[in-house]
Amino acid sequence: MSLKQRYEERVLPVVLDKICGSKSFAPHRRATLARTHGTVLEIGFGSGTNLAHYPPEVERVLAVEPSGRAVDLATERIARTRFPVEVVGLDGEHLPLGAASVDCVVSTFTLCTVPHVEQALAEIRRVLRPGGTLHVLEHGLDDAPGVQRWQRRLDPLQQAIAGGCHLTRHVPSIVEAAGLRWVEVHRWREGHPYTYTSMTRGVAAAAHH
Repeated sequence: MSLKQRYEERVLPVVLDKICGSKSFAPHRRATLARTHGTVLEIGFGSGTNLAHYPPEVERVLAVEPSGRAVDLATERIARTRFPVEVVGLDGEHLPLGAASVDCVVSTFTLCTVPHVEQALAEIRRVLRPGGTLHVLEHGLDDAPGVQRWQRRLDPLQQAIAGGCHLTRHVPSIVEAAGLRWVEVHRWREGHPYTYTSMTRGVAAAAHH
């Protein structure tokens, strides 16, 4: 195993667990998940930091997560949930689920990292039932050109140290380009530096053909 592989498989999941599990993110997670219900597919499940914030209407969570180490870190959180949690796949670009099979899809801090985000969003749209919704919490490309310039400069370094995470994906645009329409969308900056803290939270539904 190379040093890079060792870092990404053993060290990075622990670092992300600490960062993503911080209390400062909790209100945003709760707001993102507030309208989820029924069968939920969570893309980029990580170490299960969303589990405590799902509302009572959620009946089960199907998890997609490529990192075995992250799933191991989720063990205690899974044990505390009132609904079943099943890890169903490793890859958000190839979901092992039938068409129109889930009520909601959740993606928190994942669209930034998926290698082929358009393919992942196409799969998300495929597995959503009619009337189903995508619930997103993400960082990405800022709206200010000056911040965008710095994000593009820093993007290669960010990808190298953060497991392929991008700073330059404009979340509202890529979701709409996938044939999903925003039911609600919120944009803000979560402190400094703006290159890392331009945030999007929202709910999107499959657009009518």
